[in-house]
Amino acid sequence: MKVLMNDQITKRNDIIIDIEDRGYQFGDGVYEVIRVYNGNAFYLQEHITRLIRSASELKMTLPYNEERLLTLLNQLVAENQLIEGNIYLQVSRGVAPRSHQFPEHSEAVLIAYTYKAARPLSLLQNGVSTILTEDIRWLRCDIKSLNLLGAVLAKQEAVDAGCHEAILHRNGTVTEGSSTNVAIIKEGTLYTHPADNLILHGITRQIILECANDLCIPVREETFTVEQLFAADEVFISSTTMEIAPVTSIDQKTIGSGTPGPLTHRLQQAFEEKIKTLKHPGTEI
Repeated sequence: MKVLMNDQITKRNDIIIDIEDRGYQFGDGVYEVIRVYNGNAFYLQEHITRLIRSASELKMTLPYNEERLLTLLNQLVAENQLIEGNIYLQVSRGVAPRSHQFPEHSEAVLIAYTYKAARPLSLLQNGVSTILTEDIRWLRCDIKSLNLLGAVLAKQEAVDAGCHEAILHRNGTVTEGSSTNVAIIKEGTLYTHPADNLILHGITRQIILECANDLCIPVREETFTVEQLFAADEVFISSTTMEIAPVTSIDQKTIGSGTPGPLTHRLQQAFEEKIKTLKHPGTEI
């Protein structure tokens, strides 16, 4: 497998990570996960735009410009002959003697690799079970940083309960999932937490809002409570790797009819149409 490190694509075994890399010692960095369908990186530009914003919020700069990064990521996908899977990309502040404050001199370290991953088709069709748990993460969830322990603990709580995801709340207000965004549908209207500092501004969430607009589904970007979550007609979670997954139960309580709902299905179909517009590299458009 080939890996991108800074501006060089090389073999994985040739990669060396310094023990004083701040990403390793402090989680001082940002990352993205980008889905690849049919050999194409899906919404790549939007992911890189978000990466640059996250880095800026942490007062970091990428080791080279956006155009060069887009070119190298597409080259990485091609060299690894990835047809269906994911790109993982992270940027740390770099290598420096361990001290909490920003180092006076350090150069950002960028690493990206690809891996095969099938679409979660059975979950999209049948739905997922979830739990509800308190959101204990920091207050800058809009930054896609390497600091993920709060999310890791919530996800493990869900796994220990035999569920796929943990839906988080702060004092009774639903925020998002441990690795997903959350939306509810009530009486034909889609509700989702505003894109503020308490949630990640999901790329799939953005696509869903585009699809809802195309389908003339009313959208309200406003907070909703745990009580409204349980009373919803439909609930779904979304992410780059989960796409649009219906939620059929929360804490073993049935949501709606207990099966994927009609508006969720319409959004899934619209999302599928966006995937179908991608053609394998080298084919005629």
